[in-house]
Amino acid sequence: MNYSKYKKPILLVGNGVRAAGATSLVVEYARKTNIPVLTTMNAVDIAQDDLRIGMIGTYGNRWANMILEESDLVISVGARLGLRQIGHKKEWFAPKAKLVRTDIDQAELSRNVKDDEEKHLMDAKDFMASLMEKDLPDYTEWKKRCLAVKELLAKYDNTEGNDAVEAISELLPANPILAIDIGQHQCWCAQSLALKGLEGRIMIGGGYGSMGCGLPYAIGASISQGNGVVYCITGDGGLQMNIQELETVVREQLPIKIIVINNKVLGKISEIQHGSYHDRYAQTTAGSGYTVPDFAKIASAYGMRGINIPSYRELKDYSSWFTDNEPCLINMFINPNTLLIPKIKWETGLIMPKLEEELEKKVLSLLNF
Repeated sequence: MNYSKYKKPILLVGNGVRAAGATSLVVEYARKTNIPVLTTMNAVDIAQDDLRIGMIGTYGNRWANMILEESDLVISVGARLGLRQIGHKKEWFAPKAKLVRTDIDQAELSRNVKDDEEKHLMDAKDFMASLMEKDLPDYTEWKKRCLAVKELLAKYDNTEGNDAVEAISELLPANPILAIDIGQHQCWCAQSLALKGLEGRIMIGGGYGSMGCGLPYAIGASISQGNGVVYCITGDGGLQMNIQELETVVREQLPIKIIVINNKVLGKISEIQHGSYHDRYAQTTAGSGYTVPDFAKIASAYGMRGINIPSYRELKDYSSWFTDNEPCLINMFINPNTLLIPKIKWETGLIMPKLEEELEKKVLSLLNF
């Protein structure tokens, strides 16, 4: 197929790209063609630094989903294109685009997303190598427009959770290793973590681990790097699932930096109880059977530095904790009512809340040329 006839393509990459060892080819192709690269949640670290545009899907960046919607070609490599990525109604996924899918799993490819999609049952690395052999078009103008949309909407949906993650990003060194637990903070990290360099890793639980996986991930990652520095971003609920592993961190002298985004609720569940069950909370809030200990005191009891800070604005005061070779725990509070925004409403596919009319016109004028 001649992909060069399309004006507004995107390269959509999933974690299968890494599994196939195709990350460097994705970077090379993106550099040579200036094709915008969007990612799934489990692959957000593949396109970072100057390649970073955003993540698609239910909790994806608004601008990334809007770019996807206005694109005319989607080249999907190593992405399963499950319900969290394509939504409840398949016909609403990239409605203006030709879809090209590459996967090594025949069962996944047997499920049609579009009736006329082009399918390649092959290794992601082999597929990317075949793309590099074709005439390489230049999509500089289209990428400029995508980046302009990203800049226009960069702060539009930010909640305190996103602001906290951005504050963490600013203190990270180039090419860091991060282990992310399960919860609201997982989505805020996928939306807002911006790494310097292209060699960093963001290990997101995704479908691989359950709540509480962040600290064990960090321990394994640190040991695999010869007791290297790893940043663990977790929530108050997730940390309590495996809090005893603080003893492992101290005993093995692992320089793991634990940042707790603490809203004192089981946020992912309480958010559903708020939005779908009219605030009938059960075991998710202080008033319904869930409480949070003083994590800084617990860290101290294990022999680890710990501090409670009232806001992400205080995080910079502990910047040295991010760069030394000692473990630590920073317990950072945010408002209990902080929600995940945007979220695509399952029944309708609409992004909530809706953009103001004039802003929407500006975005669409950039994406349509």
